[in-house]
Amino acid sequence: MSRDRISHWIDGKGWGGLAEETGEVFDPATGEVTAHVDFAGPAQVDEAVAAAARAFPAWRDTSLAARSRVLFAFRELLAARRDELAKIITAEHGKVESDAAGEVARAIENVEYACGAAQLLKGGYSENASTGVDVYSIAQPLGVVAVISPFNFPAMVPLWFAPNAIACGNTVVLKPSEKDPSASLFIAGLFAEAGLPAGVFNVLHGGKVAVDGLLAHPAVKAVSFVGSTPIARYVYETGTRHGKRVQALGGAKNHMVVLPDADLDLAADAAVSAGFGSAGERCMAVSVVVAVDPVGDELVGRIAERMGRLKVGDGRDPESEMGPLVTAAHRHRVASSVEAGAAAGAELVVDGRGLRVTDGGFWLGPTLFDRVTPDMPIYTDEIFGPVLCVVRVGSYDAALELVNGNRYGNGTAIFTHDGRAARRFQNEVEVGMVGLNVPIPVPVSHYSFGGWKDSLFGDSHAYGPEGFHFFTRRKVVTSRWPDPAQGGVNLGFPRNT
Repeated sequence: MSRDRISHWIDGKGWGGLAEETGEVFDPATGEVTAHVDFAGPAQVDEAVAAAARAFPAWRDTSLAARSRVLFAFRELLAARRDELAKIITAEHGKVESDAAGEVARAIENVEYACGAAQLLKGGYSENASTGVDVYSIAQPLGVVAVISPFNFPAMVPLWFAPNAIACGNTVVLKPSEKDPSASLFIAGLFAEAGLPAGVFNVLHGGKVAVDGLLAHPAVKAVSFVGSTPIARYVYETGTRHGKRVQALGGAKNHMVVLPDADLDLAADAAVSAGFGSAGERCMAVSVVVAVDPVGDELVGRIAERMGRLKVGDGRDPESEMGPLVTAAHRHRVASSVEAGAAAGAELVVDGRGLRVTDGGFWLGPTLFDRVTPDMPIYTDEIFGPVLCVVRVGSYDAALELVNGNRYGNGTAIFTHDGRAARRFQNEVEVGMVGLNVPIPVPVSHYSFGGWKDSLFGDSHAYGPEGFHFFTRRKVVTSRWPDPAQGGVNLGFPRNT
């Protein structure tokens, strides 16, 4: 497969057909087109799902020990080639290589968790639930499952889902973002090298046609999705209407509450790193700092001072701390949000729209608004870029009311030295993931990732215990073995004495 053409991975090999539609893949630092990606039509959707369906019976019946060996081998390959994968991510997404390396590290953690399938798939057993009757439960795979992943974490998010699904005995069709598709093929190649049978993991590129094809296909039993809230709602409603199990993780507006007793240097550092890392293109980015009086002026000053020292540049430059946005269209949307915030009356402390690092790149510098109010579009809308808003409130209670009143409930954080306030916050806040002096509270792999309210559609969070639950069906068996001495059929076994 030539470098200027990125195509599907179906039944253990690259797809060799001729695509009717393709998309452009860019280097975000220069704006140049680096490749074209094939878009799947209905025929390719059918081909990928059929390959996964053919592979399912044998993979379902593969022992847990053998599945784990494949995942262990995949983990070793992923760890050995992590730098190569990080460079692929940077080349198409634009994030700096240290951010890309962090993404790969979190992906490896999830693979390591999935390697424990033999322990995680144990059922329960009740002997003599009734006289001579035993009852036990078993966890069985669903069949073909689809994973629809976003552009902002092209390696980590697919590996939130695929290893757990595979460990449980399912087969997978991954539909990654068409904006940065190469990481998915790199992962597919490592799975094949690790010994995963053909058809167990497939990659299907494309847009809405591919997504809709997977959501409607009768052989697809479950769908895992991460993306914006409007699309998450669409995926959930469409998938469930077709009888599928769906987990759809949506958007966010993550608040970081700073109480008057907080270490303001620590809080300012956290706001900058969590707000502008990966150019703000992550669902756990801090986008709202809630400054509780009287810390607003001092906190805004410290954040602005640190922003002035932030080095924005090509992600391949080891000195760069923030890279470009992923596409020109996304850069335009973020810049339009900045314009709308200024027009609404928010104080534009730092304006990143004038930044230029290279001609043609998708650049927008770190941007800071102060005195934002909850009725402004820059507060209500998910911007998904390097834009940080400061909202000032008079008390802890007002801060809590602000966070709980937001329609999103993905992640939040509080910065304080008061353990009582922190404990109260973790109890009262209506958000799925909470950080106490931790700005980006992404759970480790043996917990599960997910928000509340409009940040999640469906009942199951991603990876961890809930991931294993999502990718299996529970079956309960009630058994009784009649005693021949009591009139049962004697098949040659000794009678009980």
